[in-house]
Amino acid sequence: MIGNFIADHIKGNHYKSFSKEIQQGIFLHREIDTFTDAHKIVRQSKRRLHERYRHYDGVIIDIFFDYFLAKNWNDYSAIPLKIYTKSVYDLFDKRASELPIKSQQFIKYMIEYDILFNYQFEDGIAKVLNGMNRRTKGKSQMHLAIEDLKELQSEFEEDFTFFFSDLITFTNQSLKKQF
Repeated sequence: MIGNFIADHIKGNHYKSFSKEIQQGIFLHREIDTFTDAHKIVRQSKRRLHERYRHYDGVIIDIFFDYFLAKNWNDYSAIPLKIYTKSVYDLFDKRASELPIKSQQFIKYMIEYDILFNYQFEDGIAKVLNGMNRRTKGKSQMHLAIEDLKELQSEFEEDFTFFFSDLITFTNQSLKKQF
């Protein structure tokens, strides 16, 4: 879980300074990114947004899919979302000093605003999109994407459902190869 979380903050072969377990999480994250970027349903979702957001379309779809996962959490896990997110925060908080500075900063933000739990609400997604827009100094216009989510919610949710089923299968196969 830690390797998966920090993977975007680990460039090139800098993963070598981490334990084998964390390295496996980094590799799995990278495999999932590659699988996701090439998936026809994800590409279909991105096309709905591309004209307005250009290369930010993928980031927005990631956020939308996080929303649908959290919103439909009970379909995928027997552990209630609140309990799961607290366990994730506890783990990250306990191990924060071992992680890259950017990951440490994001953990503080995630916990303070209970991001993982609040992904299930449109207001939570709007806050994330607003934050991302601020990080791009307004260039991305990502704050407008909440309108697209509301307007095309059923299409995006259908895309997520089909994609996530494929992702679960892919991830299970990847984990079997690693161990």
